Amino acid sequence: MKNVTVLGCGLVGSVIARDLAEDPDLRVTVFDREERSLARIADTRALRGLTEDLSTAAGIRAATADADVVVGAVPGFLGRRMLEAVIESGKPIADISFSPENPLDLDAAARQRGVTAVVDCGVSPGLSNFAAGRAAASLDEVESLRIYVGGLPRARRWPWEYGIVFSATDVIEEYTRPARVRRGGDIVVRPALSEVELLDFAGIGTLEAFLTDGLRTLIETIPARHMEEKTLRYPGHADRVRALRETGFFDPQSVEVDGVRIAPRAIAETLLFRSWALAPGEEEFTVLRVIVEGRKQDARRRHVFDLLDRTDADTGTTSMARTTGFPCSIVARMLATGDYRDTGVRGLEHLAADERLHDRLVADLRSRGVSWNERVEKIP
Repeated sequence: MKNVTVLGCGLVGSVIARDLAEDPDLRVTVFDREERSLARIADTRALRGLTEDLSTAAGIRAATADADVVVGAVPGFLGRRMLEAVIESGKPIADISFSPENPLDLDAAARQRGVTAVVDCGVSPGLSNFAAGRAAASLDEVESLRIYVGGLPRARRWPWEYGIVFSATDVIEEYTRPARVRRGGDIVVRPALSEVELLDFAGIGTLEAFLTDGLRTLIETIPARHMEEKTLRYPGHADRVRALRETGFFDPQSVEVDGVRIAPRAIAETLLFRSWALAPGEEEFTVLRVIVEGRKQDARRRHVFDLLDRTDADTGTTSMARTTGFPCSIVARMLATGDYRDTGVRGLEHLAADERLHDRLVADLRSRGVSWNERVEKIP
């Protein structure tokens, strides 16, 4: 049996651990700092949960000492230190910890240690990269890449018409971090929440899309002259959030109010988390569309990838946890079996270039009820 260590037992980490525990050839141990987080897996006999401080290199080394494969599912602000520590330990890793730093900066260290580190193994970044890599491998030239992704509640409730299954901290970071895009071959920076457009999706209706900083490794790995990622929300969301941001509610620097100093962002996170929280049993969905245009021989082609996933009615598992967690657990199995061993820091765009691994990942997603569709169109 192979030992798999899952670092983090949050909403997504617990889904990954449960999925891996279905494999009789894997022995899965989950580490988290909080006992209450480990309670999420207490009803799964095949899983062992242990407490460990994952904010330190020593804690990471202790948790991964016996691991054959590691899964990174810690909060984003811990992601970089965790990834560095795992690479230093020489362990292969499938990681969904979305840290702000560029993971490719650790490529040389991973190569030196002989480590395969597959980063951003979620939905986007993740399956968006997978789609981009699939299209790029079949085209002679990539001209443009557009990514549209979002998770939303099925029921629209005033005032936000939005719901989260993870922390408000990560969402606000998405709304405040400037978005890197590629225009005419050059990397340029645009404000998050800008360049709003409307798109129609079958079975959902009209959504708005706005720029966010989610391209990650694709900026360096896919040679498209035009490239952008946009987040999807119900129409009107971007204007409301921009009003908060420009008023200063997301500022991290403290201000004095009645003799007490407090950061506006801390207040905003607390109130928005309460307002954005999904009600018990509330259904939500995740939608992803990736459009890649380019040339194959003398013809122009458009590759369109679509994913639509909803809350699992039987288990209550959210679509965001499913579409983020399942790609990571599938890649972790590839690492455990030795089917994928491309040394260095890799995104799913690298894995998609291998036809065999591409087909396996798509088949494994579909076996878990995640719809993944690709169509190719000729451009006149």
